[in-house]
Amino acid sequence: MQKSTVKETKKNTDAAKKTAARKAASKTGTAKSAKADTAKTAPKKAYDLVIVESPAKAKKISQFLGSGFKVQASGGHVRDLPKSTLGVDIENDFEPKYIQIRGKKDIISAMKAGASGARHIYLATDPDREGEAISWHISQMLDVDPDQISRIEFNEITRSAVTNALQHPRKLNQDLVDAQQARRVLDRLVGYKLSPLLWRKVKKGLSAGRVQSVAVRIICDREEEINSFVP
Repeated sequence: MQKSTVKETKKNTDAAKKTAARKAASKTGTAKSAKADTAKTAPKKAYDLVIVESPAKAKKISQFLGSGFKVQASGGHVRDLPKSTLGVDIENDFEPKYIQIRGKKDIISAMKAGASGARHIYLATDPDREGEAISWHISQMLDVDPDQISRIEFNEITRSAVTNALQHPRKLNQDLVDAQQARRVLDRLVGYKLSPLLWRKVKKGLSAGRVQSVAVRIICDREEEINSFVP
């Protein structure tokens, strides 16, 4: 009789423990669900997006700007002329045909994601012709309203310089962009067609540049004049 009572008591205790465990699990699940629902319904924190070229710059600048800004790096150029073809439509006003640079897919996707949730986008690539072109290419790849994009520039990575640049945004300078594109197209027209000749006649891997090629031609023409001169 005593053994039976002990067994029954133990059985009831085990059942009580299981019931308590189920209730605790239910409370935990409800708390987690409530927390998840709160996270889903909570409004996302607004921010402005700043895009620079260097990841090191991005890290430093983000320390200056704080939580109201998100800073990302493009890692330099994101688009360029293709390597396998000329990439310039000679019959259509020398129109360049750009493609996404190989290996930049993740960076571009991250910038697009950052831009989609930003109030405003500040393109802070290097303050030169090349940097202006990089900013232009980035602006062409982001699926946002052009009025949402501004260009800023600074010559030093300091809090005052970055803050001052943000206070004086401007539009992209299309003249600088066009100048860079003209240089790139000229590079391609000269180098792409002339370099193979150097590979055959001089050495494999040499590149014929837009400046060097013209300089060599001037030297050769002058040499012919000297040789053909009759005193």
